[in-house]
Amino acid sequence: MKTQLTQEGLKQLEEELNQLVQTKRPVTVERLGKARAMGDLSENSEYTAAKEELAFVEGRIKEIEEILKNAEVVLNHKNGVEVSLGAKITVEANNEKDMFTVVGEFEADPIAKKLSSTSPIGKALLGKKVNDVVEVVVPSGKIVYKVLSIE
Repeated sequence: MKTQLTQEGLKQLEEELNQLVQTKRPVTVERLGKARAMGDLSENSEYTAAKEELAFVEGRIKEIEEILKNAEVVLNHKNGVEVSLGAKITVEANNEKDMFTVVGEFEADPIAKKLSSTSPIGKALLGKKVNDVVEVVVPSGKIVYKVLSIE
């Protein structure tokens, strides 16, 4: 199954992978070597911490490589006519305006207003046009969104 990403999301993952492989992994391996040289490994908390950090780095590298191997860059071809992956949309809910970018599942970042296309809100908004109204069931109840603009 393909992993849908925006061009920006693909670039960010490639940069993170490069940083992990070129910088983070070598530093962590060096830290592990120094900790190992300190002696008794059974009571060496620095060794244990370095070993755990290296395992985390290696796991993240494998995860990103797997995502990139199956990545499909999706361009926003709807040109502001319809909500699609990569679209920046302005919506109104509860008399408040909000702006989101609809992104792939692995790019989602609610704090940065990047909404996954597989989230309940993202799914509900996909395919909608300006002035469309959609009701979304969320854990706190129902929210009614009106699409104000699409870029």
